[in-house]
Amino acid sequence: MVAQIKMAIKKFFFFFVIFFSLFVANAQKPKLLRSEVIDTIPVTPSCHASTIIEVPGGLMAAWFGGEHESHPKVGIYMSIFLHGSWTKAVEIANGKYEDDKQYACYNPVLQRYPDGEIVLFYKIGNGPSTWWGMLTRSFDNGAHWSTPEKLPNGIYGPIKNKAYLSKEGILICPSSTEDKGWKVHMEYTADRGKTWTRSEALTDPAIAGVIQPALIVHGKNRYELLMRSQQDTIMTINSIDGGANWSTLKKTKLPNPNAGIDAITLKNGKHLLVYNPTIKSGMDRGELIVASSIDGKNWVPLITLEKEKGAEFSYPAIIQGADGLIHITYTWKRQRIKYVCIKI
Repeated sequence: MVAQIKMAIKKFFFFFVIFFSLFVANAQKPKLLRSEVIDTIPVTPSCHASTIIEVPGGLMAAWFGGEHESHPKVGIYMSIFLHGSWTKAVEIANGKYEDDKQYACYNPVLQRYPDGEIVLFYKIGNGPSTWWGMLTRSFDNGAHWSTPEKLPNGIYGPIKNKAYLSKEGILICPSSTEDKGWKVHMEYTADRGKTWTRSEALTDPAIAGVIQPALIVHGKNRYELLMRSQQDTIMTINSIDGGANWSTLKKTKLPNPNAGIDAITLKNGKHLLVYNPTIKSGMDRGELIVASSIDGKNWVPLITLEKEKGAEFSYPAIIQGADGLIHITYTWKRQRIKYVCIKI
């Protein structure tokens, strides 16, 4: 009898969470405030992998652009949103290195500290299996950038998605490698990128290849990583001790066509996820949506950003502004970076 009562309680709680998630998602009624390409007159033929932060009076976005992905002259470009419009994109970093060679740039990630220092993490190299981490700094909201610094061997910084700055001032960077199978790990810096520590691999490519984790927060020292995978689904691991230990890799019910995702925990504790709700053999990257969750397990669609068969809308980045508005950037057909602002 006791076992039956416990089972009944579990079922009730399960269905209550689903019902309440649907209720909240419907009650939110998101409002699309802006939807526009950042680089109206593009400065490069191709662009990809954007990142976005809030700066005084506006926003800053960056991405890599050039002839095509992996071309040695691909650099990192930046635009700033001020007074209702985006500035013309300018190159702020390139792949020129101390060996007098020039390499392609990849996957920029912006991080702004409370005192105003902005750190731009990015990668350079011949591809993900051999690239290395770099950073450059700005102390005047992007007007000037410092001489690029190479990160220590084996350190890449946040690999695609934003880092998480703890109350103790530790920058927690979700990262991954692709040289010996796809594996996720974490990197930490308490002094803004001067010194680093790195975890061991948190996932096993023999079980599933996963990369580009997005971090959400479930409470003090309770983290979850949502990851791009080669398994037609977003995959997840959890930590309840601040990242010292992580659970085994699990599948979610969220499709993934081997494409980048991003997620955020809002100020009210709920979570948003931007992803392609498709599989590789289906529409691939032709649809991009925002989903909402209370518990990080049950996700409900909130708004569709794009849907076009055969097109590519990918590699989203999402933040919440100080005013509560949601800001999203993503790749639009590999030709533009698109910006969307949502009120929920």
